[in-house]
Amino acid sequence: MLEHRPFNWFDVLHLHHVEFDDLPTLKSVLSECARFRRRVIFTAHDISPVFSGRIDYHRKLRALVNARVPFVCLTEASGAEIRRRFGNQVETVTIPHGYVVPPNAVPRHRPPGSGHARYFLFGSLRDNRDITTVLYNWRFGRHQHDTSLSMLLRAPGYINLQQEHDRWAALLATAVAEPRLQVDVLPFPTDEEVAETASGCDALILPYRWGSHSGQLELAFDLGLVPVASAVGYLRDQYRCHTGVIDEPVWFDWSDGAEYAYGARFLTALDEVAERLRKGHHLAPTKEFSEHRIKEHAAIMATYLEVYTRPWT
Repeated sequence: MLEHRPFNWFDVLHLHHVEFDDLPTLKSVLSECARFRRRVIFTAHDISPVFSGRIDYHRKLRALVNARVPFVCLTEASGAEIRRRFGNQVETVTIPHGYVVPPNAVPRHRPPGSGHARYFLFGSLRDNRDITTVLYNWRFGRHQHDTSLSMLLRAPGYINLQQEHDRWAALLATAVAEPRLQVDVLPFPTDEEVAETASGCDALILPYRWGSHSGQLELAFDLGLVPVASAVGYLRDQYRCHTGVIDEPVWFDWSDGAEYAYGARFLTALDEVAERLRKGHHLAPTKEFSEHRIKEHAAIMATYLEVYTRPWT
């Protein structure tokens, strides 16, 4: 953006991630926006860092607060935490995540279930996702021998293979020896490609070691998959936005520091999902949930319009 100054070609700058640029760059963008009276909005998807250190990330959030940037919080609880950290200086508004796949784009023709759980895992092998615990417990779990696992990953480059070597090595070794594991890589999986692959599965595994919110959790809701999710951050609060119109995910706790128990907790959750699916869990989103998503989206758009068009102060 700094290469396209002056900032007279847009009205609102909506920031979603601020981890990937340094603090001086962020401050320069905020200063330039203030100079041309351009509104800045920040979606606080991650109120704690995923990739960087806590101190650096807090400084970036403080820079946004000092620049009077409104924080869009995805849950009431995360908004309360932001206000606790920054006091009355910060302006927050709660706008839920919303759908990833629109109700009218959800695949309607899904392969019939076999009664055997078909798990799905996609995205990246970054540090906050414990892939090796998933692989070992799924492959060797006594009650998992009739299940399968499909993984759709971003194509790795040198830096990925260097930083994530242990995960790629475990994945390669498992894929060579285990015919129940299907691994595909794409340049950058699109929402359509993810939905297409997921439509042949029953449950989505979300093995977060840490995090704040999850778009993948919302995608599981959209597609009617059972989420098998670590209850980190505000994922439970995301589910509560849909209480009464969708089944609750199967949770496991990796947040209390009892790390020797984490494998057992994950396998217990996996066994619960497998048993639920053997009993014929309903796999398609209900009409009630689709209608809920449509109403939710309309409310989200209306709130964003109000935030975008507030008078400059």
